[in-house]
Amino acid sequence: METKHILMLLGVVILCVIPLIMYAGKGEEEGYFGGADDAAEGVIEQVDPGYQSWFKPIWEPPSGEIESLLFALQAAIGAIIIGYFIGYYKAKSQYA
Repeated sequence: METKHILMLLGVVILCVIPLIMYAGKGEEEGYFGGADDAAEGVIEQVDPGYQSWFKPIWEPPSGEIESLLFALQAAIGAIIIGYFIGYYKAKSQYA
């Protein structure tokens, strides 16, 4: 195994472990894996407690788990598309 592969694996391990150490013992209310939507909603409630939303979504997922599943699926599809094009252009430059 080459040194660059070892460094890459070490980087992945560090990226996985650091968030677990930073948020160890914290709940969802303390920002553990909280989303930007929840953070924005909290700021809006602080700035204008009587704010009424002017837009309602057409469809809402029936549960938080379904919402998380759809978000993860969206991220996976995006990663596949990005990975495909990175591989395509790398192979194109290598064999052209």
